[in-house]
Amino acid sequence: MKKNLHSFDQVIRILLAVVLGVLIFSGTLTGFAGILLGIFAVVFLATGIVGFCPLYKAIGVSTLKEKPKTT
Repeated sequence: MKKNLHSFDQVIRILLAVVLGVLIFSGTLTGFAGILLGIFAVVFLATGIVGFCPLYKAIGVSTLKEKPKTT
């Protein structure tokens, strides 16, 4: 599993997961929306920590800057 998330992308995902978690646990988000956004929060947290997004892999996207190859 090769990383495909830049550190900025990882930080954004983790912060978004924390914000969603706070909104859910404070009772601001409830019901179906709370459950759905809770699932997204878990996915964002996991991909942010690991640095790999399966969806990015599937569509061929990477936010990592490739290092220039030296000859």
